[in-house]
Parts: sequence; structure tokens; C-alpha cells
Amino acid sequence: MAARQDAVALLTADHREVHEMFEQFEQLGDRARATKEKLKEKICKALIAHTTIEEEIFYPAVREQIEDGEDMVDEATVEHAAAKDLIQQLQEMDPDDELFDAKVKVLGEQIDHHVEEEEKEMFPKVKKSGLDLLALGQEMAMRKQELMDTL
Repeated sequence: MAARQDAVALLTADHREVHEMFEQFEQLGDRARATKEKLKEKICKALIAHTTIEEEIFYPAVREQIEDGEDMVDEATVEHAAAKDLIQQLQEMDPDDELFDAKVKVLGEQIDHHVEEEEKEMFPKVKKSGLDLLALGQEMAMRKQELMDTL
């Protein structure tokens, strides 16, 4: 059950799920407008929920507990802001709009970069930090479910 995942496992699972959605999008041809629209909505919803639980729950814990956590969290927060800007633009677009595919692609690249930094730099430090990752994961899973129900 997802509620028993630790915080890092939950975030990593989210990363894989979103990466998979971007891969699916890449495979779609120009005519797959309805599928692109559905996938765009899924990607945006997943990323909004993910960034929210990181910013509300995970990042404050990292900032407090990890030695250079503040710098890592600051950088991640700026990356989130850039992604949120693209997400907002995409939510107002249709697959027929100029630059739609390009914006989805760039968002995917930004997310890949962000994920790589989190998984290679932040997560290993978090695992060694003594944070209660199960409790954090449970809180994040509950908040994520709340968000997914309302988005």
C-alpha cells in the first residue's frame, strides 16, 4: 500500500510515473490530439500534486535536517517555479496550438534534470539524515491523495 512507502520511495515512484507519461507523449503522432490532451492533463495533475507535497512537506524537512539542505531546496524550488510556469501555459493550450509539443518536451527535459539532481544529490543525503522517512512518506501520501482528488 502506498501509505507505507517512505518519502524517498514515494517521490521516486512519482518520478518514474511522470517520466513514463512523457515517454508516451513522445511516441504520439501529430494526429493523436485527443490522446495528447488527456496525457497533458495527467502530466500536469501529477506534477502539481508532486511539487506541492515536496514544497509543503518534504523540502521543509530537508531544509531543517540536512547540512546543505537549504541550497539544495532553494535550487529545487526555483526549478519547480520554472516547471509550474510551463504547466500553467500548457493547461491553457490545446494540442493544435503552436509550440504545444515543444513545451511538453521542454517540460519533460526540465523535469528529467530536476529528478536527476534530487535522486543523485538530495535523496542520498536524506536517507542518511535520520529523518523519519516512513512518517514523512505517510503524510505525503495522504496529502497527495487529497490533491489528486481535488485537481
